[in-house]
Amino acid sequence: MRVVVAGATGLIGSRTVARLRDHGVEVVRVSRREGVDVTTGEGLDEALHGADVVVDVTDTPSRGELESLEFFGTATRNLLEAGARAGVEHHVILSILGSERLRAGYFRAKALQEEQVRRSPLAYSVVRAAPFFESVEYMSRAAAYGDVVHVAPVLIRPVSTDDVAAAVAHVAVGVPLFGVLEVAGPEEHRLDDLTAKMLAARGYLRTVVPDAHTPFFGATLGQRALLPGADARLGHETFSEWLARR
Repeated sequence: MRVVVAGATGLIGSRTVARLRDHGVEVVRVSRREGVDVTTGEGLDEALHGADVVVDVTDTPSRGELESLEFFGTATRNLLEAGARAGVEHHVILSILGSERLRAGYFRAKALQEEQVRRSPLAYSVVRAAPFFESVEYMSRAAAYGDVVHVAPVLIRPVSTDDVAAAVAHVAVGVPLFGVLEVAGPEEHRLDDLTAKMLAARGYLRTVVPDAHTPFFGATLGQRALLPGADARLGHETFSEWLARR
């Protein structure tokens, strides 16, 4: 089996490549570092030649809605079209929990990416992941105002990037789902409590203020908007374990 990984040098991509190699498949890495650009299509046909599966774990450098819409709209179209030309049998994308409910900000862009894949003639699978542990750290900086951090007091099951990569690789070597697999962490937390725990571990003297109106990746959240369903695949690493090894 020949699997092409788009976004192969990123946070999730590099881990996905390693997990796929654990499955014993041939992996082709796609990224700008490899001379392939998913936004222009440069090098895609050559990279996808002979591919059985395409795994799209690309991400936009900006969480802004317009930037995310433009990136995912263009990159996904280019990958699907190149995949169709190459005779790819399975297209896998990484999305985010809440994309089917939160039609704003980054979530809207991921929802439209999912729609593009569903409308494609290619067999597909969607892996929707809970926010990564790193996302909690990112939002603690983005929502900081001096010594105060505003955080929505919503429920969350954050997940490690290793657990997400393992799930993506497992789906990629299997039969197309023609649907969604949700992946989340083993523990449920409140986002504001988790942020306070992370800041304390980092030694930051900031006060966390619960604020239901504070957006997360451009969307205002309901209390359970980021939680998975009952059939979700749960990872193994806890937030405390992740903090301890960083």
